Amino acid sequence: MRMFERSADPTNGLPKRKYRVTFVPGNTEIEVDPDRLPYGDHGLPGSILDIAQGHDIHIEHACGGFGVCGTCHVIIREGADSCGDATEEELDALDHAYGVKPQSRIGCLCVPDGSSDVVVEIPAWNRNIASEER
Repeated sequence: MRMFERSADPTNGLPKRKYRVTFVPGNTEIEVDPDRLPYGDHGLPGSILDIAQGHDIHIEHACGGFGVCGTCHVIIREGADSCGDATEEELDALDHAYGVKPQSRIGCLCVPDGSSDVVVEIPAWNRNIASEER
């Protein structure tokens, strides 16, 4: 079941300038170019999950990035203001997530607007250590 419909225009609402997303642990820094979004079909276009998957950074997403399971839970350590407020849909998905903190977001639903750089922590329970080279 799809909880959201992806826009017919995948650039609708995407950032207008380049910005950086750093994924920790690992300190993998990605320069996000709005002209290259979306990277794939992983969550909303330009979402944290879309950016991660587009750069071979694994974030578990059991529902396929449709915003229903909460497994792509991440913690925004810096740049949370550029991510806007969580929607009711995202808050509902966070109800299913483990270890929620005030800075928690659902990766497939959280779309930074590019107004600042973002630091994203992938919690230990959400990393597949066997598939990571670090």
